[in-house]
Amino acid sequence: MALGEFDLIERYFKRPSLSPARNTPHADVALGIGDDCALLQPRPGTQLAISSDMLVEGRHFFPDVDPAHLGHKALAVNLSDLAACGAKPLAFTLALALPRVDEPWLAAFSRGLLKLADAHGCTLMGGDTTQGPLNICITVFGEVPVVAGKSQALLRSGARPGDDIYVSGTLGDARLALDALRGTLQLPADVLAQVRQRLEQPTPRVALGMALRGIATAAIDVSDGLLGDLNHILKASHCGASIDTHFAIQLIAAHTNESWPTGQFDAEFSLQNRLGWVLAGGDDYELLFTAPATARAAVLEAARSSATPVTRIGRIDAESGLRLVDTNGQPVSGQFASFDHFA
Repeated sequence: MALGEFDLIERYFKRPSLSPARNTPHADVALGIGDDCALLQPRPGTQLAISSDMLVEGRHFFPDVDPAHLGHKALAVNLSDLAACGAKPLAFTLALALPRVDEPWLAAFSRGLLKLADAHGCTLMGGDTTQGPLNICITVFGEVPVVAGKSQALLRSGARPGDDIYVSGTLGDARLALDALRGTLQLPADVLAQVRQRLEQPTPRVALGMALRGIATAAIDVSDGLLGDLNHILKASHCGASIDTHFAIQLIAAHTNESWPTGQFDAEFSLQNRLGWVLAGGDDYELLFTAPATARAAVLEAARSSATPVTRIGRIDAESGLRLVDTNGQPVSGQFASFDHFA
């Protein structure tokens, strides 16, 4: 007998170990899967942070992607939005369109999805399933504290001239993997495996985002490319920025892999290649944030406490516009267009 919609939900997405009355282990989720609506009960002194992301086959992922990796990424990109807001994850909903019921695929997808959810204490509390082209839409809910009537959420609009600009982790690996999978460049097998993991299983920087509350002046996650996402901060904050490309190109992790002797990566790929991957590659899901120069010690402590490396790559300027400079402050030329779904 074919598996029906409600049997599918019961088998792969409803947690059997949870209370039948609430189907949730989280105190803030008053009611989970099983009714027409789930119920959230925010704690006093907090605000809800809410974000939605959609992943479409052929647009956001390859048809042959490991379904466990896809489950991970579907939630990770949403958790990354919470991280950029400084929010603690609470719960999420899942809307899933499937061309057909493929039980091995569903078992792996739900395993990857729920493993990451459990790691962040984020409860699946409802959603929808239907038949159609493979499409995954998740809405995630988090909380941020309100202190003395002021929200502690990190926003895009708080950057000020003189602030430092930081990015977490590394950049460019996901774009390297994408180009290799498209066949436009060749990578050693173990390097491809390394960067493909960064493309298909990004790490949401939730702990860093929460640690930066009260320190960072603005934040965003790098999903469409460093420069494009930085421009969102600059527009919201009514300021400009200068980026030191020397530090930017150091953020590519793949060239340190043992498969490339020292210098071979730099010899293989031009400076423009490397700048393009780092500045406009996208799919990194790292945090890009600003903080006052006086807060450098606090930023480093937030990085240490969250076990997340950060790199200072530039500064916020009073003059509008975005400038790329080398270590001597000289302009660096180049066109680095970030991803746009409709461009």
